[in-house]
Amino acid sequence: MALRIEREAAAGVALVTLDRPAKLNAIDLETAGELSALWQELRYDESVRAAVLTGAGTRAFCTGIDRAVEVPQPPSPYALDDPLLRIGPKANDLWKPVIAAVEGMACGGAFYLLGEAEFVVASREATFFDPHTTYGMVSAYEAIAMAQRMPYGEVARMSLMGTAERVSAERAYAVGLVSEVTEPGGAVAAALRSAAVIAGHPTDAVQGTVRAVWSAKEAARTQAMAQAPALIALGNLPPERQAELFGRRGGGGRPWIR
Repeated sequence: MALRIEREAAAGVALVTLDRPAKLNAIDLETAGELSALWQELRYDESVRAAVLTGAGTRAFCTGIDRAVEVPQPPSPYALDDPLLRIGPKANDLWKPVIAAVEGMACGGAFYLLGEAEFVVASREATFFDPHTTYGMVSAYEAIAMAQRMPYGEVARMSLMGTAERVSAERAYAVGLVSEVTEPGGAVAAALRSAAVIAGHPTDAVQGTVRAVWSAKEAARTQAMAQAPALIALGNLPPERQAELFGRRGGGGRPWIR
């Protein structure tokens, strides 16, 4: 199992942990399937009224898709299979609130998860970045998800700068991506406290509010997401060229944090 689930029945809260610390909690196909199945399971679990999502260890919340994974693709240029599209709670019709607790790096495909969380709590040492352009890939789904949470210029800068710079927790808080910054190691505890408060409210009112807030941005997001497959198909370098660039680790430069 690539996920660890702990349920606190008295509080009505589930703690979901991406448990691949040796891989910086990158998501392989097995993990993607487990996430989708878990959110669907929680739809029917009346003992869970709120959830916290985090990553094992302190180095990373999640670094997106595991680069070792080979994703089979249909031969048609009009079809693109993305295994991360179904890893979030909203993609699985879960309207119980989910809070993300970030320690360490959150980058690339991690934004599929952060984009479907109600809010984000981050350690002071957390950093956020999007490596796609560095490795010859279009940031489409990730940038669209972050465009719902951050000002246009901040999303554009993060998406275009690639691995050259990282957004600090303080900067993420200032622009609205993060709602609370904690001391190192404190993100999960802070998120659990908030989740327990929310879980104590009448669940129908909570879930209705989650759905209402999501609906406020859903129309624009849906239209943008519909364009993503074509943009990726047109703009991505061939996989072998991406691998060459990935091997260089973004040119070897040390990223700076703002």
